[in-house]
Amino acid sequence: MTSTLDPQTAPDVTPAQRVDAWLADFEAALAVRDIDRVAGMFAVDSFWRDLVSFTWNLKTMEGREQITDMLTTRLAGTDPSGFRTRETPTEDGGVTTAFIEFETAVGRGVGHLRLKDEDGQPRAWTLLTALQELKGHEEPKGPSRVLGAVHGDDPDPRSWAEKRAEEQAELGRSIQPYALVIGGGQGGIALGARLRQLGVPAIVVDKHERPGDQWRKRYKSLCLHDPVWYDHLPYIPFPENWPVFAPKDKVGDWLEMYTKVMELNYWSSTTCDNARFDEAAGEWIVNVKRNGEEITLRPKQLVMATGMSGMPNVPKFAGSESFEGEQQHSSQHPGPDAYAGKKCVIVGSNNSAHDIAAALWEHDADVTMLQRSSTHIVKSDSLMEEVLGPLYSEEAVAGGLTHEKADLLFASIPYKVLPGFQRPAFEAIKQRDAEFYQKLEDAGFMLDFGDDESGLFLKYLRRGSGYYIDVGACDLVANGDIKLRSGVGIERINPHSITLTDGSELDADLIVYATGYGSMNGWAARLISQEVADKVGKCWGLGSDTTKDPGPWEGELRNMWKPTQQEALWFHGGNLHQSRHYSHYLALQLKARMEGLETPVYGLQPVHHVS
Repeated sequence: MTSTLDPQTAPDVTPAQRVDAWLADFEAALAVRDIDRVAGMFAVDSFWRDLVSFTWNLKTMEGREQITDMLTTRLAGTDPSGFRTRETPTEDGGVTTAFIEFETAVGRGVGHLRLKDEDGQPRAWTLLTALQELKGHEEPKGPSRVLGAVHGDDPDPRSWAEKRAEEQAELGRSIQPYALVIGGGQGGIALGARLRQLGVPAIVVDKHERPGDQWRKRYKSLCLHDPVWYDHLPYIPFPENWPVFAPKDKVGDWLEMYTKVMELNYWSSTTCDNARFDEAAGEWIVNVKRNGEEITLRPKQLVMATGMSGMPNVPKFAGSESFEGEQQHSSQHPGPDAYAGKKCVIVGSNNSAHDIAAALWEHDADVTMLQRSSTHIVKSDSLMEEVLGPLYSEEAVAGGLTHEKADLLFASIPYKVLPGFQRPAFEAIKQRDAEFYQKLEDAGFMLDFGDDESGLFLKYLRRGSGYYIDVGACDLVANGDIKLRSGVGIERINPHSITLTDGSELDADLIVYATGYGSMNGWAARLISQEVADKVGKCWGLGSDTTKDPGPWEGELRNMWKPTQQEALWFHGGNLHQSRHYSHYLALQLKARMEGLETPVYGLQPVHHVS
């Protein structure tokens, strides 16, 4: 069967007809397992990103050869069908786009398609396929939600509170969790909620006394740098009166409320001492302390949800042990209250450095920022209007773009072409805020827009550092209220000062190291073993061969939300958007394994870097 669109009449067809015809041909070719024909329906320069539905992995196939290889391995087992549009397709600039849905042998999925003309035929430029639910294991929501009421003839007359209390008493003691999630911040909480709705027995453990303390105990000026429309948690979006940029304590309270109403089995005041995988039993042996009580858990799956970062990076400098003031990593900074009149040096120039420096200055401290390398700066309002606004904003919502649809649209852009999507927006920001950037440079601040001028999101994905979303601190740097030393490093630390590499000296009562974090597999080294940490390798980054993101090209974020080289070990983290969206795919992978479904992983990521 050939394309139903005649190239001579193609300009007269509607976007809907164009997409419907392509999907019909695509499904027909898949049905008869004609892989060469399927591959030929993609452009030479094309991308198929799959989130679990075909590959049981997060995997992007680039070009016809990789698409052919994936389908050769996975087409028969996936048995896809029912490809159709979810709403009316659109066309812009020669690209036809459509939200789609489909089924596989074990599940139902959604996706997104972009078609371009190539050799007179519509061919797929990008295709996203994303598993949404497992057949026979759907979430009890909407029409299938639980009744809740207990009637007289119910075989289990216990109240909801009684059932809940019994579950909390038994899980982790007489009944073992299927999954143990280490880390109870937004990532662990979002995943815990997903697993709860899928009926996967899970415990989320965290060292803090209360859910949300991960936010409450940070420096007091901290607010979200991403807007509310980008930051919803699964199932319960923020209310319409929620601040655009929520203060940290408000975020903490929301997480605590969410943990309770979503009925998570959340063990606070719990530390994980060590873990090892028992290959014979196919389970982890994890020793934890809960409120001082030693407990051994035996989950089948272990998820490290300790954030997108690993252990704090605290640089070592000659003489640091002689310093008679305070030294602290930014994650340990208590806030500015105790430092009025003190000489404070902030080592670093990214998000935390600016926030902490501004708060110290507001409390009458003498603040110097030490910038050792260039930083990407973008004003919050410019980021909102030029970059995030089309997907995540009040206007986007009013136009019918829910955060679920926005998530799919964002996920549909392959990482390989994302820089090309981002550069025009950040070039517009450069022009829009030219005077702002000039003032910073005049003050000596070293600026960049990424190695390839692609801006904030690529820096975040590649290295998770090197940027600041400005909410006011840059003006303090530009006008000299926050003093700046740039392009120099630390030679040594003295009892009351810092000697810089240019020979100059800074008096200091407080040194804050806003120097970031290591890879997430550092937590695996600490809790499991260095051998396992090296086995799974570096987490985060794309292999873009840019600063702090060494090649080769990976195509997806290393080790995140997908199977790793260590059986039954998973990594989950990122910002609130990623915690919401990708927790869905991780939860489905865990549910499928719990139910005994076949989950053959295509394209398991090799390890190129260990840290």
